[in-house]
Amino acid sequence: MILVHGGAWAIPEEMVEAHRQGVRAAADAGWQLLRRGGSSLDAAEAAVVAMEEDETFDAGRGSFLNMDGRVQLDALIMDGATLRAGGVGCVEHIRNPIRAAKKILTESPHVYFVGVGAERFAQEHGIELCANEELVIPREVERLREAKKQAYLQMPDEFGPTRSHDTVGAVALDAGGNIAAATSTGGTLNKAPGRVGDSSLIGCGCYADNRSAAVSTTGWGEPMMKLVLAKWTADRVESGTAPQEAAQQALYYLKTRLQGHGGIIIVDARGRFGIAHNTPRMAWALSTKQGTKAGIAVEG
Repeated sequence: MILVHGGAWAIPEEMVEAHRQGVRAAADAGWQLLRRGGSSLDAAEAAVVAMEEDETFDAGRGSFLNMDGRVQLDALIMDGATLRAGGVGCVEHIRNPIRAAKKILTESPHVYFVGVGAERFAQEHGIELCANEELVIPREVERLREAKKQAYLQMPDEFGPTRSHDTVGAVALDAGGNIAAATSTGGTLNKAPGRVGDSSLIGCGCYADNRSAAVSTTGWGEPMMKLVLAKWTADRVESGTAPQEAAQQALYYLKTRLQGHGGIIIVDARGRFGIAHNTPRMAWALSTKQGTKAGIAVEG
């Protein structure tokens, strides 16, 4: 099985169908690998690549722009069988950062590369670099212009649930009983150059361990980092909490402890899964032998 998310925020009505189609296509991409006997790791990567290529989401091409008008991307992928992980932060010339993260996991003794070093590693391992301009689309240029005009950083709801949080992620279980998780993002609109959110930090926005669960989050990153939310949630599952209950507990903890908001997806090695969010809407899709379901979850 594979479960994906494509953002948790107040997704506007006119964008609902694009989100639904995008997450469905991502889940289908991962499932095609799983049904042919592929690994959960490869399936999670494929699902996230599909969303990085879809300009609907805040990942890959079409991501939010930082203060300087540039795209800076973060991603992490983790293997629940071995606890190996690969992450990249603040990359500006990699179209699919989750692919670079996967290369780190499989071909490096390290876990995390950032900036120029991450791009150099990626290029040395067969990933072609691109111009940052190739990742920028007109919609985001206009969105940044409006944000600056409205003194965005001084607005009280800068990170509120109505702000777009289209970080993408996937959690998967393969036929061998192994689980994996992957998360990718362009971060927040008008962010300071060099800012890294929770998505690519192990245990914060992404985590996987066969003994507990695979977890991916989306939403306001800073509170999730402070709570190490993905690992906190996986620990609940390992201690006996069902994934759906653990997901709900995680979002309650996020809200009550730090007034945070977002969404979370979970799958464990027994095939149990959980989906929760405390934002107006969240895009998700699930693929199993019974087919693919995709939807926009509504708060309450």
